[in-house]
Amino acid sequence: MIFVSGSPVHEWEFLLAQHHPGGWEPVTSGESGAYVFRSADGSRFAKCVPAGQQDLLVQERDRIDWLSASGISGPRVLDWIADAGDGCLVTSAVRGTSADSVSAEALRQAWPSITEAVRGLHALPAKECPFTRDLEEMFATAQDVVARRAVNPDFLPVEQQQTPSAELLDRLAEQIGRRLRQEAADTVVCHGDLCLPNIILDPGTLNFAGFIDLGRLGRADRYADIALLLANARETWDDENQAIAADEAFARSYGITLDTDRQQFYLHLDPLTWG
Repeated sequence: MIFVSGSPVHEWEFLLAQHHPGGWEPVTSGESGAYVFRSADGSRFAKCVPAGQQDLLVQERDRIDWLSASGISGPRVLDWIADAGDGCLVTSAVRGTSADSVSAEALRQAWPSITEAVRGLHALPAKECPFTRDLEEMFATAQDVVARRAVNPDFLPVEQQQTPSAELLDRLAEQIGRRLRQEAADTVVCHGDLCLPNIILDPGTLNFAGFIDLGRLGRADRYADIALLLANARETWDDENQAIAADEAFARSYGITLDTDRQQFYLHLDPLTWG
């Protein structure tokens, strides 16, 4: 979700109230520069951006529309409001609790359902997906972020936080040829930011309820998703043995033998693409 502050919040609340009466509340957590609101009844979310950022929100809108037509659970587009170059996307809420907010025991219970949902997403016909999140695009984004010295060190693995980001990128560049060949042979529809906050669970059954935050959805190597999911889940597991068991359970249910080198590549590339 998104951090909001300052007078623009009130302007967006007023605009939303004109189009969708009933009251809106700013959401006060997250890392994006957009403004996010939740309807008073909890049934809708609105993401609003100023002029100049509308293209990215249009891309997110189109991805949500495409995925909702695919049968994979997630939000639905309810409205698109364009006003003097500004943009506001109104979507349905995915009811439930985010997977990062549950205990290790609850996540263990939810893990088979999460694994099945990821497998279902990756099983969609990649050739029919009009969006890309491929390695060429990811690496170009990382080059731009590194060149602007915009890498957030808090996103990096602890052991890399004191290493210059240009050096980290150079290490990955040495592997690009091999990773591109792997991607060409194993492209799927990826979420693009498959971490636990973007996975919603039914609070009663702890079954998967839907994916959210779909702005990076597109065709990519399946490990772009798998690496993030397994690494992020390690922050919930009680110990390393539990993490290893969860990784093995995921691989077994998903139907692969984990390629740890490929996991590490995408795990180290992703933090360089945010900034």
